[in-house]
Amino acid sequence: MDAIEAIKKRRTIRRFLQDPIPFNDLKDLIDAARLAPSGGNLQPCEFMVIDDANLLEGVFSTLAWAAYLGQEGKPKEGEKPVAYIVVLINKEKQTSTPYADVSAAIENILLSAFAKGIGTCWIGSVQKEKLTQFLNIPENYSIQYVVALGYPAEKAVVEEEHGSLKYWRDEKGVHHVPKRRIDDILHHNKIRNF
Repeated sequence: MDAIEAIKKRRTIRRFLQDPIPFNDLKDLIDAARLAPSGGNLQPCEFMVIDDANLLEGVFSTLAWAAYLGQEGKPKEGEKPVAYIVVLINKEKQTSTPYADVSAAIENILLSAFAKGIGTCWIGSVQKEKLTQFLNIPENYSIQYVVALGYPAEKAVVEEEHGSLKYWRDEKGVHHVPKRRIDDILHHNKIRNF
């Protein structure tokens, strides 16, 4: 699968099989993240992989899931992630582009996971103080995001938006993700009049 095909097919997954992910596969994802572009090549991002069964529920309790879907968007028992990557900024590595660096690293994680058949959910709604305490993260680190991982137990599809960007599930449990049409977002040499 080439990069463009992976970008077009990858979707967020919120229901996971309970099969463990080999640690070497998780390490590969971190390797892909570390190779992402970084402003000034300062590389402030660091990553905590959580796959210990004794820690998973504690991490899960600090996350909010798919607000558009209400309770239907939150994984139930037997569907929860089997691993997490906590994305950190090392505060001792000063950079003017920390959010761009984090975003590039996470996109590398998402695409690399997809290439391995691993589903992902990039989560920004994190109770950061609670998770920092739970994982005993030192003061010189700040949590930016959490990526939930597991082999997919659901199907998610992309479609053109038709008046709403709200994602939704159909009666078969397929997750639909509307995206703006290319013709609505592409400006060639000048801003088009609408």
